[in-house]
Amino acid sequence: MDELELLKKDWQKKEEHLPKLSHNEIHKMIWKKSSSIVKWIFYISIIEFVFWATINTAFTDAESWELIKTMHLYEITMFLTVVNYIVLIYFIYKFYVNYKKISFTDSSKKLMKAILNVKRTVTQYVWFNIAVFTISMLIFLYGAFRYGPSAEQISDAAANAGNETIFWIMTIGIALLIVAILLTLVWLFYKLLYGLLLSKLKKNYKELKKMEV
Repeated sequence: MDELELLKKDWQKKEEHLPKLSHNEIHKMIWKKSSSIVKWIFYISIIEFVFWATINTAFTDAESWELIKTMHLYEITMFLTVVNYIVLIYFIYKFYVNYKKISFTDSSKKLMKAILNVKRTVTQYVWFNIAVFTISMLIFLYGAFRYGPSAEQISDAAANAGNETIFWIMTIGIALLIVAILLTLVWLFYKLLYGLLLSKLKKNYKELKKMEV
């Protein structure tokens, strides 16, 4: 008998003395872990909402609003802000509903469905935030280039550049590159914030799927 076989036999002997968990016990463990993860997603969404609302309030003073009005962006900014807050509150409510559903789930199939719902809601939440950020940045860039304090200087520089088309292509290209970098940072922020929790939920889902087979 070779060394590998001896190790296998030794492991099998040890395995006999290990505690064996029933199907219900495993389900209960996965359910508790999943419920805790969804609860944290709910809490983090509230903290994030309060954090950004505080930042927005702190840095948007009368002077900032005057600048926004000068760039003819007051109405669209107000509209986006109201829509953003309404949708974010809706998502927080959805996270709460998902947490409640997962807390009272009594079967593996229902728990699997609840996990998928949580993943879908978080994905929608992240993409909504990225979309709002992108739209806000593009609108701000348009206002800044068209009506901002430096708009006249930029237009004069374009006219004196020799080739106005190339100047605008380069200027807009650099601005879009900056937006793309900021978007990447925002995406990485959400990936770090919610990615770890979703990966744990995915692991739980796979374990439940194995149990159902």
